[in-house]
Amino acid sequence: MNTADKRRLGLYLHIPFCISKCAYCDFYSYVPKNDNIYERYTNALISHMEYYKSSAAGCAPDSVYIGGGTPTSLPSEHLLKIVRAVKKNFSLAKNAEFTIEANPATVDVSLLRKLRWAGVNRISFGLQSADQRELKALSRVHSKAEFEESYYAARRAKIENISVDLMFGIPHQTTESLLRSIDYVTRLEPEHISLYNLKIEPNTQFGKIGAANLPLPDEDEEFRMYMHACHMLEERGYKQYEISNFAKPGKMSKHNLKYWNCEEYLGLGPSAHSYFNGTRFSFIPSINQYLKGIENMGSEVIISDGSEQIGGRAMMGEYIMLRLRLSDGIPLGEFRRRFGYDFEEMYGDKLTPYIKNGYMTRGRDNIALTPRGMFVSNFILSDILSFADLNAISPAAEF
Repeated sequence: MNTADKRRLGLYLHIPFCISKCAYCDFYSYVPKNDNIYERYTNALISHMEYYKSSAAGCAPDSVYIGGGTPTSLPSEHLLKIVRAVKKNFSLAKNAEFTIEANPATVDVSLLRKLRWAGVNRISFGLQSADQRELKALSRVHSKAEFEESYYAARRAKIENISVDLMFGIPHQTTESLLRSIDYVTRLEPEHISLYNLKIEPNTQFGKIGAANLPLPDEDEEFRMYMHACHMLEERGYKQYEISNFAKPGKMSKHNLKYWNCEEYLGLGPSAHSYFNGTRFSFIPSINQYLKGIENMGSEVIISDGSEQIGGRAMMGEYIMLRLRLSDGIPLGEFRRRFGYDFEEMYGDKLTPYIKNGYMTRGRDNIALTPRGMFVSNFILSDILSFADLNAISPAAEF
């Protein structure tokens, strides 16, 4: 079967290794005590790909994302082996987006050229801030100068699609220092910028210290940060297409859009999540159990962290929650065709005050959050999703 005739799929591979654990990070990652584990993990991940080769034979992945952790902390020979195994085991679609996350302190032009030759065409750099004091507070291992060196190394390696991560609401940060970081990054002209709000998670160093004991901006300052950042990025040619993501025209993250559009993706590695063949499932967040499961048994039962068939109201709720993260919001016609209900009939009483007060907007055939609404999206989504009574609503006539 020609790849053009196969269904599209996102492929995610998790690399759990880091040089050091950042104070805010809640992702499954750790710092290896010795180098022996790198080869074991690489072989196990490749075996995991081989396990899914047959079940994904009818798919042509049009996005591949190697994330972590810090994928580029893996020795280059192992990272390149994983990249080649992706191409060997999956029939990638023509012009597939192939992304690798990178810490600026872990790459050079030689590695980036090898990755580009192997098929990687997009790099996501975790800068977080261009302010050295803020970087130190986050316990980042790189400097602004190292980021800039890595950025230009990627350009010299002919990587023409670069994303840069920034954060707001971090210790010692002000609206002015955030805008200086955005000014610095936009002058480099990456194709994509992500802007994430710091969340203090319990199982992190920051969580153990406690938010009250950290020099954090208050909620009003965070709101100012977000609104000014959205405005500045728009002025610099970066369209906001999702709560935390901004891109130049045609450079939206193809892979992340799969999550928000409720499309299929397959995640491999410890803690990786999937939505594949109508089922949501994940793998246990333990590298030891993951390695033992694959090496000793080769059984998905050993490394599975549960699965769930998604349909009906659960799928509708997920669709609303994820689509409202996008600036395009809920396409009303598609919602009727997909679920058989009129979105406005279901949620009209809840939508009206949010639209009236500038948190949502009603377009020609869509309802979406404004930047103001995106900042408080968790509250709005919780409020909306707890409201509808499907038993009191008639299915849409055209369904």
